[in-house]
Amino acid sequence: MGLVPTAVTVITAPGPEGPSGATANAVVSLSLEPPLMLAALDRRSRTLDALRGAGAFGVSVLSAGQGELALRFATKDPHPVKWEGVGWRELAGVPAIEGAMVSLSCELRDLLDGGDHAIVTGEVAGIDVADGTEPLVFAHGEYRPLG
Repeated sequence: MGLVPTAVTVITAPGPEGPSGATANAVVSLSLEPPLMLAALDRRSRTLDALRGAGAFGVSVLSAGQGELALRFATKDPHPVKWEGVGWRELAGVPAIEGAMVSLSCELRDLLDGGDHAIVTGEVAGIDVADGTEPLVFAHGEYRPLG
C-alpha cells in the first residue's frame, strides 16, 4: 500500500502539557451526514492518549511545503519538542497547524479495535480551508507534492 499516494496529516489533541500531535496517513472522510472523519493511530501513541482524555481531535492536512513537519510529528520526541517553533492556533478546542491545507476539529465519537492501531471516528465541529495550497502526499516511501 506504500505505492498508493495518500494525504499526509497530523492528528492533534489538547494535552496536559500542551498540544500533542502525530503524523498519520490513514485518515479519511467517513460520512457527509453527519460529517464524520476516521483516523487510525498506533495504540502506543501518546497523541491517542491525549485524544481520549480530551474527547476531541484535530486533523491538519499538510500542504506541499510541510514535509519537515510530517517528519517531525512522526518521531517519538516529547510533545513540547515536536511543537517547538510550530505555528498553530485553536480551532473549536483543538490545535490546528498553521499553513495546513485543511484543518478540522472533531468531537470524538468512537474508538474501535484496528489491530496494532486504534480507529477513531469523530464528528466535524469546525473546519478551516487555506486557499491556493497544494497537498503533501506520501507515496513510494517518501513525502512529495502532488504534482
